[in-house]
Amino acid sequence: MRRLNRRAFLGEGSGIVAAGGISAHASARNRAPGPNDRINLAMIGCGGRGRYVMRGLIEEKANLLALCDLRQDRLDEAWKFLSEVQSTPPRFSKDAREVLNTKDIDGVVVATPDHWHAPLAIMACQAGKDVYVEKPHSRNIWESGRMVEAARKYGRIVQVGMQNRSGAYTLAARDYVRSGKLGKIGLVKVFNMKSGGPFRLGPSSEPPAGFNWDVWLGSTPKRPYHDDIFEGGWHKFWDFSGGDMADDGIHQLDLALMLMGDPGVPRSVRTVGGRYVYPDDDAEVPDVQVSNWDFGSFLLTFELTGYPKYMMKTSGTIRRNDLLPYWTHNATRIEIYGSELMMTVGRHGGGWIVQQSGGGIVDKMYGRPCDEEHYRDFLQSMRSRKPPTADISIAHASNLMMHMGNLAQRVGNVSLQFDAAKIQFDNPKANQLIKPEYRRGYEIAEV
Repeated sequence: MRRLNRRAFLGEGSGIVAAGGISAHASARNRAPGPNDRINLAMIGCGGRGRYVMRGLIEEKANLLALCDLRQDRLDEAWKFLSEVQSTPPRFSKDAREVLNTKDIDGVVVATPDHWHAPLAIMACQAGKDVYVEKPHSRNIWESGRMVEAARKYGRIVQVGMQNRSGAYTLAARDYVRSGKLGKIGLVKVFNMKSGGPFRLGPSSEPPAGFNWDVWLGSTPKRPYHDDIFEGGWHKFWDFSGGDMADDGIHQLDLALMLMGDPGVPRSVRTVGGRYVYPDDDAEVPDVQVSNWDFGSFLLTFELTGYPKYMMKTSGTIRRNDLLPYWTHNATRIEIYGSELMMTVGRHGGGWIVQQSGGGIVDKMYGRPCDEEHYRDFLQSMRSRKPPTADISIAHASNLMMHMGNLAQRVGNVSLQFDAAKIQFDNPKANQLIKPEYRRGYEIAEV
């Protein structure tokens, strides 16, 4: 059995592990939980988002057996939050090997920073565990392909945190598009036009006592410790993530693909972007970015901002009630331009409307958040062994699309042609970033 080479996440000390770090008996475990069995889960990465995912799964009758994180304060904070919905305390661990080698754990929630999503998900598959992995599920194109391969090779359920694929109103919107009522669709516009401000890195310092910064960095190049990187600033650097297209925009991109019938991989991308509003801050990723993908039968555009204070995501009040956003200032909407009618869809509970000439609304549906349905779908898939709604093979397309858009910006704001069969661009600089260098000891196997 092939494994991640030498080093596993969340190990104490240097974090170096022999090739046998994931036990053979764990990888052989393929028993599906029965209809009356309590599903036992572990969570790796105990930051804010992961806690809410785990809480939702517990509320859907899963059982939390283990929490795993490099920092004791994160473990304590996560359990304080989760103890409101589960009375029996889980085991605490700072070593993912320990968690993945445990026979009584059926699946894991991977909610670490983005650069650890793929390595841990692959390790979990090798250890015979099903996986719920937060988006974006990989930090580059190559990793995403390896995750699809691992899920299939080891027969694991891998659900990506693209919860819009499980919502009643988003599925109804997909069916409406499928009905043909909009007419011929040639243009889809995706928005991720959020507010924001300048990012300042601040001074470096020594890591907190007992926190293994080297292991947290994982496959990325060594750099000094900064509180501002650990506390979410890693989103601002290409080594760890893909900017706000990866952090938030990928939700809308994936939903747009679902609405359009999952058309596969685009054949080209064009991007313009950069630090236009905050050119002198410390972030690497764009604060303005516009990308266009050619799918052959239609064009999909994406517009990103990180500065206008009047752009707002769909509020909690709208999500919980029969309300619709003020679409002009809705930061995370999708517009579908049919030859007959136009549809506007709000992400994650925003609902949708269909308009005719003059702006009159001919159809609409209010929305609700899709999280509970998504968690329920994951647990049902663990029992039935049927693919979940956001199976890794489906999410691979939007993940690849997101990386294509970022690569076109990173190599000089260019147009790129993409050969999906060869996984290759017509640009050598872009090809080098399909699989960037991995720090020695943290490599992922080629197969």
